Amino acid sequence: MVVSVQIHSPRILPISPSNLLSFSSKSTPISILSIPRRFRSFRIRKLCPACGGEGVDTLVVGTLKDEGLSSSFKVDDDAGLRSWLISQGLPPCKVMLMEKTCHDTNIDPIHYVAASEDIEEGTVAFSVPNNLIVTLESVLGNETVAELLTTNKLSELACLALYLMYEKKQGKKSIWYPFIKELDRQRGRGQLAVESPLLWSENELAYLNGSPTRGEVLKRSEGIKREYDELDTVWFMAGSLFKQYPFDIPTEAFPFEIFKQAFVAVQSCVVHLQNVSLARRFALVPLGPPLLSYKSNCKAMLKSADDAVQLVVDHSYKAGEEITIWCGPQPNSRLLLNYGFVDEDNPYDRLVIEASLNTTDPQYQDKRMAAQRNGKLSVQVFYVYVGKEKEAISDMLPYLRLGYVSDASEMQSIISSQGPLCHISPCMERAVLNQLVDYFKARLDAYPTTLQEDENLMKNMKLEPRKRVATQLVRIEKKMLHACVQASLDIIKLLPDHTISPCPAPFAPHLK
Repeated sequence: MVVSVQIHSPRILPISPSNLLSFSSKSTPISILSIPRRFRSFRIRKLCPACGGEGVDTLVVGTLKDEGLSSSFKVDDDAGLRSWLISQGLPPCKVMLMEKTCHDTNIDPIHYVAASEDIEEGTVAFSVPNNLIVTLESVLGNETVAELLTTNKLSELACLALYLMYEKKQGKKSIWYPFIKELDRQRGRGQLAVESPLLWSENELAYLNGSPTRGEVLKRSEGIKREYDELDTVWFMAGSLFKQYPFDIPTEAFPFEIFKQAFVAVQSCVVHLQNVSLARRFALVPLGPPLLSYKSNCKAMLKSADDAVQLVVDHSYKAGEEITIWCGPQPNSRLLLNYGFVDEDNPYDRLVIEASLNTTDPQYQDKRMAAQRNGKLSVQVFYVYVGKEKEAISDMLPYLRLGYVSDASEMQSIISSQGPLCHISPCMERAVLNQLVDYFKARLDAYPTTLQEDENLMKNMKLEPRKRVATQLVRIEKKMLHACVQASLDIIKLLPDHTISPCPAPFAPHLK
């Protein structure tokens, strides 16, 4: 895998009582919880609707220094994460922070957690007390309210994003100020220093043309907009928050673009804890992501233990090695959407195929009944996992064969039989497999580039990072589609020669 981020003379930032996250940067701080870079750097003022006068600043704004604009979000090291973590009682740990230069030297480098000493497998690398962790329980102070809000109105991510936005308005008065400063520095960038496609421009989203991921990005963006439209209602329901910020109605205080950036920032670093209450299951953990890198084949996870969240490493580390944790069984499309990176060694990567019985088929109801008896639906989703394309084809065939049955007596025999959905003649089998081949080839044709063109593109070391990670994704998808075509053709080769001309199938299942 070619990685677009290069490390140049990393600065080591040991986490210890004497030097915990003690960094200084000459670059202007960047604010992911603020206005996009296309906006000018100015402080927004809102008119207070109650008095008609000028209200408080809505949000502190930070910008990229290459725009030649000053940032109003100035910070000093004395108020940084180092002092905060020490003062709040972070226990001694075995990790340190390092930084790597990004593709654009005009923006702040990203930080990442590395071993400060040799660490043996099964060792606790660090333990963060609960008082340093942001959850809905700590935000709302009421588990019942948390469940009500997230069940009926907003996701946990939206609630956490909204809370941090209001806390950021408090500046240094906020207890979370040092943590928010670090989140701003990271700007929701993943381990390849690339933001989620949710923050890409329309031209950049074109890198994903042909991939289902592009549609997922647009769908997620629409969902974020719907949540934004519910903010005011939720604000009044959450009495504790309304009392804490009584004059700041969400949609008046924050434009949608600001909320979207905050949502994406929280999305990139939230941890899903296991075996805890609903109000604590989504947590923002200092020293957790995005400072910790995700890896699909890693087994270590942040876990709740006693009054803290801790990380027990799953293998040995040498001093200076980057610490990684498991990101869960997520396909690459989800990794890119949530965290801005693609894992070339992801065993959970998959293609999604939706097959549906033809509703115009006179025997549709009987076929639907036969499908349900075998644990399938009239509209069935199949997953093709990387490296297991042949197995996926074999799993799909019984369902697809059902759509090719046309004889009523044969359909009755299928309904009364046990076991697989149905068996059909060799010529029908060829028709089913040819339909699959045509389907996979059509998906490949939907991409504007070929697999070979993607391979050549990845050899360009100066390729823009967002385009690189998008090309990584579509290249992996195309490899899986090619493998599906080959698996289908291999099965066709085993059919008798006299089935060269497949039988007609007027009510073949739909594939998409």
